[in-house]
Amino acid sequence: MCDENCNDECFSGSVGEKVPSYEVRVYQKEEFSSVDLADYHGKWLVLFFYPADFTFICPTELEEMAEKYEDFKKLGAEIISVSTDTVFTHKAWHDTSDAIKKIAFPMAADRSGELSQMFGTYIYDGEDTGSSLRGTFIIDPEGIIRSAEINDNSIGRSAKELYRKLQAAKYVHDHGGKEVCPASWEPGDDTLTPGIDLVGKI
Repeated sequence: MCDENCNDECFSGSVGEKVPSYEVRVYQKEEFSSVDLADYHGKWLVLFFYPADFTFICPTELEEMAEKYEDFKKLGAEIISVSTDTVFTHKAWHDTSDAIKKIAFPMAADRSGELSQMFGTYIYDGEDTGSSLRGTFIIDPEGIIRSAEINDNSIGRSAKELYRKLQAAKYVHDHGGKEVCPASWEPGDDTLTPGIDLVGKI
């Protein structure tokens, strides 16, 4: 793991690391543009890597994310989906799929696979091509990774569970780490205050 003074080359996408500046092309709301991950400092960011457009499990995941997008935004979070497709492929998929039409968040085009490699999700499909595993990263307003999950591409994810994890991460962040969230914590549930008094009592 890199410390905060390390240069970008040693970044590995691990929990506790600060995400470096990185510019990527995106498709969003009928427009092509570029965004930099550093632009999202000051708010929560969810990076949602997936293998490819026009596939099978991916639209089920992305449709769930699209349907929860407003809830994520209410927590002060942005979502960026990432695959190794081009922005033009993203647009074509958006134009033709009823599920993908629901997406309003930026769809990033990691055509070189560089961003996927940075976060440890990249897999080679052939000599010159590759795609991404299903990687999910929750990044706090200071740019620090607070949750990292990578699934085999045969295993779809749950937008509801990701939202719960974001709620927990935000609660801990907002309380300065003085309270922590136990298993299956939901807002309104009891939290724990770490200390010697808890040792052996749970």
